[in-house]
Amino acid sequence: KCNFCQKDFKSSYTRVITHLLKISGKGVGPCLKVTTRDLWDMQKLDEEATTRINSNASKLVPLPPSSYGKSSYIDLKKRKTGNVSAIEKKFNISEREHLDYEIARMFYSAGLPFNLARNPYFQSAFTYAANHNIAGYLPPGYNLLWTTLLQKEKANIDRLCASIRNSWNENGVSIVSNGWSDSQRRPLINFMAVSDGDAMFIKSVDCSGQTKDAQFIYNLLKEVINEVGYTKVVQVITDNASNCKGAGQLIEQEFPSIVWTPCVVHTLNLALKNICVTKNVESNQVAYEACSWISYIIEDVMMIRNFIMNHSMRLAMFNEFVSLKLLSVAETRFASMVIMLKRFKLIKSGLQNMIIYEKWIIYRDDHQGRAKTVKEKVLDDLWWDSIDYILPFTAPIYDMIRFCDTDKPSLHLVYDMWDMMIEKVKKAIYYHEVKMVHEESPFFQVVHGILIDRWNKNNTPLHCLAHALNPKVPLHKDMEINQERIKCIEKYFPNLEERNKVNMQYAEFVGKNGDFRDFDYIENRYAMDPKAWWVLHGACAPMLQTIARLLAQPSSSSCAERNWSTYSFVHSMKRNKMTPKRAEDLVYIHSNLRLLSRKS
Repeated sequence: KCNFCQKDFKSSYTRVITHLLKISGKGVGPCLKVTTRDLWDMQKLDEEATTRINSNASKLVPLPPSSYGKSSYIDLKKRKTGNVSAIEKKFNISEREHLDYEIARMFYSAGLPFNLARNPYFQSAFTYAANHNIAGYLPPGYNLLWTTLLQKEKANIDRLCASIRNSWNENGVSIVSNGWSDSQRRPLINFMAVSDGDAMFIKSVDCSGQTKDAQFIYNLLKEVINEVGYTKVVQVITDNASNCKGAGQLIEQEFPSIVWTPCVVHTLNLALKNICVTKNVESNQVAYEACSWISYIIEDVMMIRNFIMNHSMRLAMFNEFVSLKLLSVAETRFASMVIMLKRFKLIKSGLQNMIIYEKWIIYRDDHQGRAKTVKEKVLDDLWWDSIDYILPFTAPIYDMIRFCDTDKPSLHLVYDMWDMMIEKVKKAIYYHEVKMVHEESPFFQVVHGILIDRWNKNNTPLHCLAHALNPKVPLHKDMEINQERIKCIEKYFPNLEERNKVNMQYAEFVGKNGDFRDFDYIENRYAMDPKAWWVLHGACAPMLQTIARLLAQPSSSSCAERNWSTYSFVHSMKRNKMTPKRAEDLVYIHSNLRLLSRKS
């Protein structure tokens, strides 16, 4: 409301200013009650306010001087002009150098990682701008980046991923899920679709305020399965938690052709936990008595690591003798304990040299008792012998974890690898105990029991059927494989007539009869990838070929776990006001853009 003429304005204050200062051409009538003296006073106030605002604005800092003698300032309008050489004029050397300074200043001022300069999209953006005359172009602002452009890019990525989705009809797909908590402690569940080594991000769900029981997880999985198409889904992979197992059983009831598969990597980690960190409970006394010495060694290693890392003086002495760094251990990943033991073996000589170093001997602090314990352990040959024993028999378990901890197809290899892993563990233990194969080892019996127990909890009919469809595997009479294969075929082909045809085709496949007796068919069994073999030679057994898509499936939920690092990356402390939905869109673009880049 104007205090001079009492006129009301329903818009912003700018219309009032235009009215009082009698500015023409703005669609606002001038105030007739304002005198010349009043107008002069208000114009002076407006100028003072404008000057004050401009003086408080952040000032642009000059760039480094050009190597060609020109001043390099961010304000290009103030750049000096002068005589330049023909070469400089031809290649715009000074302008290129100035742009380099501008880009470097952007990195330094925003704290951007230098690795961003290797991003192909970073380079293509500047290349496009340099090759097109876009005079007066301004880059997109904050609001445009996280609203309109974000949604357009997501729609574009979704369109580009259509070809990958179409391949699921032939190759099948596995729905992989895993839970996590973000930086604001919000519980999130991640869903990925994996097929033939390609992991596509589907969505993440914010579970705040929800009870994450079997029914809740089942509803989420069911929604994703319906979104993907249940006829394309081969299996659902989660961890071994009881609520996930219950959800998996509900999924199998709802969708008879889909199998719930516990993550192999999670299962092997639990096996390592049972071996390396045995609980002292009444029901576990035999295992505790046999394996408790391993937990003592691991406790010693962690104590030594923390003793060195938690004091700058001790850490400085360690760095003086050892070039490698001490690793951090993930509490939920028991394979990291094996990695820590490997690292200690590598730095053994450096640790021992540090302990007998004169500065370590004369160094005094508040932990003299612990320092003495560290010295005793590091110089104890028997203690190092224990580490040398742990590493060989845990190595096969660790190697299988590493092999399965990928998106690559491995479902058909799990059965055989588990048997081979147990044999390698037995060989390492018997070698250390100097026992013959026919002799019994109480320690191996305990370890073997733990591994078999974990297999029984992890094994599904899919592992056996996928193993049986592997053309590289010779015919054998394993009862477990035959029984589980029959269960799977009954699930896939409930019609008796169809099931008989499938069994006939399988008999020809394993017996190398009919079309399967062809020389190329037999020769390619061992030379080609199993899935490629079925694509090339499976036409003679079309019904069996449809279930050979098991050979394109993963065996772990590792891709969903790795994706949380991406979520953490886009949901850093600088972005902690970002809603879960917008963060999900960013993860969708980030993850699937990398997938498309690899595919292209």
